[in-house]
Amino acid sequence: MLTPGFTGGLLDRADPLRHDEAALAAAKSDWRARLLKLENFEPELDDRGMLGWTTLADAPDDAELVLLGLDQGRPHFAAYTPGMRAPKGRSARLFGLLDRFAPGEAATYAAARSVLDWHSRHQFCANCGHQTAMFRAGWGRNCPNCQAEHFPRVDPVVIMIAEHDGRALLGRQPSFPPGRYSALAGFLEPGESIEEAVAREIAEEAGVRVRDVRYVASQPWPFPSSLMVACVGMAEDDTITLDTHELEDAIWVPRDVVRAVLAGEPGPFLPPPPYAIAHTLLTAWAAG
Repeated sequence: MLTPGFTGGLLDRADPLRHDEAALAAAKSDWRARLLKLENFEPELDDRGMLGWTTLADAPDDAELVLLGLDQGRPHFAAYTPGMRAPKGRSARLFGLLDRFAPGEAATYAAARSVLDWHSRHQFCANCGHQTAMFRAGWGRNCPNCQAEHFPRVDPVVIMIAEHDGRALLGRQPSFPPGRYSALAGFLEPGESIEEAVAREIAEEAGVRVRDVRYVASQPWPFPSSLMVACVGMAEDDTITLDTHELEDAIWVPRDVVRAVLAGEPGPFLPPPPYAIAHTLLTAWAAG
C-alpha cells in the first residue's frame, strides 16, 4: 500500500465543531486542550518524531485559535497571531525534520502550516477589499462588509513520469542538490483535467508526447498549500527537447536502474527524498 509523505493524519478534523460556537468555546476551555508548538512556522519534534504540544495558556494574548482536530476527544489547536508570515523557502533545520516525522505527524503539521500561512496572506476580502475575520474554527474568513466567505485554497499540481520502453523520464531543475533527478511537475491550469495537465507539462518541459495517463497517488504539500497528484503517462517516442527555463537536464532511466537507486545503490542519479511523492511515484513505477 502506498503511503505518501504528509498523509495519514491521526486527528479527527471535527467538522461539526466548526459550525457550533458553543461547542468550540467548550473545546477552547477544555483543560486537556493542546497547542501546537511552532517557531517561525517550524515544528518541534521529540526523539520519536512526535510533534511538540503545550497548553492554551501559552498562546499569545492576541492569538486566534485554529482547531486542528480531536484526539480521543482532546482538542488540538494552532495559533495565528497578527502579522505572522511564513519564511520564504525551507530552512536547513526544517529539511532535517522532514525525514523524522512519526507516521501521521507530518499530516498534522502540514494542515497547521498551510492554514496558518493562508490566514497570514488573506487578511482582506478579494471581493471588496475590506478586512476579514476568522470564522468556522479558523477554517474560513468572512467579510463583515459584503458578507463574502473565503476558505483556505489548495493548489493542484501534477507530478509525473513518462514511460517509454521500460524507462522513466526524469528531470533536473537547477535548484536541485547535485546529482538529483526527479519527476516532472507543474500546476494545473483553469479548464484542464489532470490528464490534460500531465500531457501538457511533459510536452512543454521535455518535448515528449504522452497518452494513456494513469493516476497513482496524491499528497498534500504545505509549502505553501498544494495537492500533488502523481501520474504516469505512456510516451509516444523518446525524443527529448528541453525547455531550459524549466529544466537543466532530462534523462531516460531503465526500471532496473531505478530499483537499484531506490535501494541505495550508486547510479546515474540521486533519488528524491522519501517524504516527497516523487519518491512514492518512482517506487510504484519501479515495482511495475
